[in-house]
This record gives sequence, C-alpha cells and structure tokens, in this order.
Amino acid sequence: MVVYTLAMFAHMIEWTFGSKGAIAVRSNAAAASLSETVATASTKAAKKVTVTVAGTGGRTTTLTRTAVAGEGATVVTSGRGADEVDGPGAAGTSERADLAGRIAVSLSVLALLLHGGGIVARGLSVSRWPWGNMYEFSCAFAFAMTASYLALLAWKKNVRWLGLPVVLAALLTLGIATSLLYTESDQLVPALHSPWLAIHVSTAIFCGGAFYAAFIATLLYLGKDSFERRTAAGLTTGPLGTSASIWRRLPAASTFDKLSYRINALVFPLWTFTIIAGAVWAEAAWGKYWEWDPKETWSFITWVAYAAYLHARATAGWKGRKAAYLALAAFACWLFNYYGVNIFVTGKHSYAGV
Repeated sequence: MVVYTLAMFAHMIEWTFGSKGAIAVRSNAAAASLSETVATASTKAAKKVTVTVAGTGGRTTTLTRTAVAGEGATVVTSGRGADEVDGPGAAGTSERADLAGRIAVSLSVLALLLHGGGIVARGLSVSRWPWGNMYEFSCAFAFAMTASYLALLAWKKNVRWLGLPVVLAALLTLGIATSLLYTESDQLVPALHSPWLAIHVSTAIFCGGAFYAAFIATLLYLGKDSFERRTAAGLTTGPLGTSASIWRRLPAASTFDKLSYRINALVFPLWTFTIIAGAVWAEAAWGKYWEWDPKETWSFITWVAYAAYLHARATAGWKGRKAAYLALAAFACWLFNYYGVNIFVTGKHSYAGV
C-alpha cells in the first residue's frame, strides 16, 4: 500500500503541474486559424454546403463543406465540434508534469508486482486459489483494476488520466480489506472445494474491475458534458466550481460516453457467464441451480440493470446523460451485491469471513 500511496501522490503532482496556459493558447490559435479560413473563403465567393447531424448527449454537429470558386479547392471542417476535441491528458504540455506521470506509472507497476506477489503467497500458504473470502476477493479486485489500467497503457492507449482514480480505488479497496475484512488464511468451506472456484470467482473479479472502469468513465462523461455546457453558456469554471484547466485536459464527453458503453457492452456477456457458472456450481454444491439466495438475487438484479442500460443506450431517445444515470444505478447494484449482501444479509454465500 505504501507504493500505491507514492503512485497516488505522483499522479496528483502530474495533475497539479499539468500545463494550463499552453492549452488555451493552442485553442485560441486553432480558432483564429479557422476564422481566417472562413474569411478567405468568403472573400473568394465561396459556396458552402451545411449539414446538421445528431450527436451524443442530445447535441447536434454541423458539417460544413466550403468550395472556393475559380480554384476548385475545397476546405472541409471537422465533423467534431470544438467541444468534442480530446484534451492533451493530465500532464498537459508540461515536461515536469509528464515526468511525474511517468514516475507514477513506474510506481504503479512496482506496486502491482508486489501486490501480485502477496496474492500468490496467500494462495501458496493454504494450497488453494486465493479468493475464498471477501478479504482475498478485495485484494484480487484491486489487483485486477490496476492490471487492467496498466494493460491499456501497454497497448498504447492514451488513458493516463485514469491513473489517479484507479490508484485511489485500489488504495480504498485494500484499506477496507485490511482494516475491516481481514481474515487469517485457512482452508475453504466444503462447498467451495470445486474447480468452479477458479472459473466463477475469477470472472467475477474481472467483471468488477471492468465495471469500475466504466463507472469512472461515466462519471467523467457527466462532468465533462456539464463543463462543455457551461463553456457554451459563457461560464469559466467547471462543475462544482472546479478548475476549467482540469476538464480541458480530459478527453471529450463523447469519448467518455463511448468508452463507458463499449466497456459495459464488452463485459456484459462475461457477467452473464459468471451468473451461469455460479448456477452450475450451486447445482453441484447444493443440488439446485437457483434458490433466490440474496447473492443470486442481487447478481440477477445487477444483470437486469446493465441489460436495461445497454438497451437504453442503443435506443435513440436514451443516449447521453439519461443512459449514464442508468449506468451509475447498475454499478450501484453491483457494489451493493458485493459489499451489502455479504456484510448485511445472511444467506448461503455467508462465508465471506465478516
């Protein structure tokens, strides 16, 4: 946890020293360039064709095609509006902030290696898969979140802005695990002695990490969409009085919206498999595929919530903010299924060690 904490501070330094002025200068330069292009086209008897198409979040995007008379030249403006341009990232254009971000990534890699070693040692100490109770599941969940983030970086995805929320979530999860959920390593209850433990629980861990990433993307979508609306209204601060420079460095709202939807759509079939695998395991352990145990019930409620989100997201009238609220509600169901059911509800899954 110490290394995770150092990585968190490094990411905070990256955000703090991220370039602010350079972004505004570049945006002004781009706006001036566009104005000059339009002015030149106007003076040369340009012929313009404008088409308005529907965009995300209920907005519309204007596509303008300008043909300059007498030259046959054509200038085509981007189909993405000014508010749809992705920001440069947490570091902006600051070399110091970029260095802090690289240090944060290196510390995250080191923390992940140490974290993985601890999980392996826990499993070897009792010669079984190390996710038989909530403490072990939480440790594996934090590991999956961090590993997924670093894997995206390894695939050259520009997602370093995700580093701070991921490290914060990993620290919070590990803090709760060590302070409230810790149990000594021991053998499993008889019902858990099955090959399905590795299959069912590992897929649930992966789904949890992916759902969390989609949750962060959804929150940032709502924040960035609010910022873009405020900017269009002439306001100079972000939501809740936050600094505008933070939001300018983040990707566009449409990018967050697409990322959240794609993650949820990709993971939903795996969550379906997780429930089916659990039912098969229940039949082998308890003699019935389904008994509406609290864990089974809330797993199904979570499935229905994400299915409703995906259906709404694919429906024309439910894109943007309304669909995002459904995604948040679905993640809340998953979170209660994990913490609430295990801690506050008694059932056949009450072997979590709390």
